[in-house]
Amino acid sequence: MKSKLPKLNKRALSRGALSDDSEEKKYWLSKKPGDRLQAIEISRRMVYGENRTTSRLQRFLETSPLSQR
Repeated sequence: MKSKLPKLNKRALSRGALSDDSEEKKYWLSKKPGDRLQAIEISRRMVYGENRTTSRLQRFLETSPLSQR
């Protein structure tokens, strides 16, 4: 997924309740789960940047040898 990300205005903010019945909520509920996940990934990259997301995941997992009994 190497596409140019749109600019993010970090000063704009809106919020709503999960119980709100908005057009935006209807739109996202009409999309397939894979499309929703892809949109979340794009949003995450817009907020944290390309390099920060991959470097953070590398430190998350560790491997350890399996002990022998």
